[in-house]
Amino acid sequence: MPHGVMQTDNQFLVAFCNRLGYAFGDSKLLQAALTHRSHSTPHNERLEFLGDAVLNCAIAGLIYKSFPDLPEGHLSRLRANFVNQAALSNIALNLQIDKLIKLGEGELRSGGAHRPSILANAFEAVLGAIYLDSGFEQAEQVISMLYLPLFQNIDLKSQGKDPKTLLQEHLQSRKLALPEYSVVSTTGKAHKQKFQVECMIPSFNIRTIGEGASRRGAEQAAAKLAYEKICLPHESQL
Repeated sequence: MPHGVMQTDNQFLVAFCNRLGYAFGDSKLLQAALTHRSHSTPHNERLEFLGDAVLNCAIAGLIYKSFPDLPEGHLSRLRANFVNQAALSNIALNLQIDKLIKLGEGELRSGGAHRPSILANAFEAVLGAIYLDSGFEQAEQVISMLYLPLFQNIDLKSQGKDPKTLLQEHLQSRKLALPEYSVVSTTGKAHKQKFQVECMIPSFNIRTIGEGASRRGAEQAAAKLAYEKICLPHESQL
């Protein structure tokens, strides 16, 4: 049984490396990158520190080359959008890191495998491991492969602005009343609450519900849904 489990783990890791587009020379680096500190040592915190720096440098170079007409301020906001926790955790999920990350029992029980911070850190740790295994150029190639497809449909006008700001600006530009936000429900214990917030826009007869771990997060989620209902159909016709 242990031998079979080891084979299965190896198969998962090989499949992961195929998705990543990189094969590790030192498999211990990959194992460490996918180990949370709650599980054992060596864990991925130091690799995450390194990967964060590698990612920021690589992304800066990519957007500099991909968007030659953008001024510095726009480049900075664009980079921030590509290296924030939400963006990194989405890439980690696409790579199925949630199925490979090694967590302690407490983190497993509390759903740590799907926690954005844990996923984002693990992805950065993998990049740090690639850097140690083969150098910056190889890490940059992996980052390019993962990110360049995301550059294809960027709305440069909206980069760096949160959904509430985008929605407010859209309504103000048309001299319409601003959205009304109200808490619909609050569930869970004090340290792990979930909020539901309603966004009402009477002028469009729109009502959306957003969820989040904070009231602000739920408002942003509701605003995003409202913005997409109002704005995206119009933008697609331009």
